[in-house]
Amino acid sequence: MNALCRTDTLLRQDDLRMRCLRAVQSLNLPDGYLGAGFLRNAIWDALHDKREMTPLNDVDVVYFDRDDCSLDTEQQWQRQLHHLVPEIRWEVRNQARMHLKQGHAPYVSCGDGIARWVEVPTCVGVRLEADGHLHFFAPFGLEENWSLQVRINPDFPQPEVFRQRIATKRWLTIWPKLRVK
Repeated sequence: MNALCRTDTLLRQDDLRMRCLRAVQSLNLPDGYLGAGFLRNAIWDALHDKREMTPLNDVDVVYFDRDDCSLDTEQQWQRQLHHLVPEIRWEVRNQARMHLKQGHAPYVSCGDGIARWVEVPTCVGVRLEADGHLHFFAPFGLEENWSLQVRINPDFPQPEVFRQRIATKRWLTIWPKLRVK
């Protein structure tokens, strides 16, 4: 089974993640995705045969709306998601404004923002479409996530941030089979 099919199956077997996907879908965010650890951690947990999922520090929801870059709107989306799935700590970010935080040229889409995240396995997003299809965005492919390798984003390398994130997030303790490249 290829990485896309494996990932689709994995998410569909996870009741909490499917509830999260349905909650985000209900908001109809422009170009919206659940990203980063939401998908990455599920795969790493599966590859480590964890019976219980590693608790998510937060669930990253990203979207792209050039016409409304206000923090108030992001917080409103977070409150709505918290109402729908209260056990999750939601973090909603409009990628149309995140280039300012990162010191980049303006992003042209949500995917443009996701593609700039620090580690290759983190540069992933998924959304539930109206027809029930899971749509994945993974500029480096999902195979990277199933490889247990963690490498820096080669297109936008940030070596110091990369090392710091691996240490502070304790990935090698939580998932000891990971190999940092």
